[in-house]
Amino acid sequence: MYARDNESGANALQEQPAADRVNAAVDAFRMLSDATRLRLMWLLSHGEYDVGSLAETIAVARPLVSQHLAKLRLAGLVHTRRDGRRVVYRARDAHVRALIAEALFHADHEVTGTPRHD
Repeated sequence: MYARDNESGANALQEQPAADRVNAAVDAFRMLSDATRLRLMWLLSHGEYDVGSLAETIAVARPLVSQHLAKLRLAGLVHTRRDGRRVVYRARDAHVRALIAEALFHADHEVTGTPRHD
């Protein structure tokens, strides 16, 4: 499809997201491109966990989980809160949860050969 064939009448520049939005999305995808971080985000999309629970659940050493969580927090993908002496983590918001779910639903189609849908 050529830009001039666009039925909406808007030019291609109007339809493109701003560079800062694209960069923020790229940063988020970069953080999620690690298997351990994606597993962590899947769990955090479904509830709150502390570092020890996450490490045990995905069978990864606590220090490594802590390092991944720090990166995810800096990227704005996770939120923390104190629960006594523990710090609990969860996915930042509904957008992040939806992003994780959709990425893995897409993977289901790739892995299982399930027909695609709109």
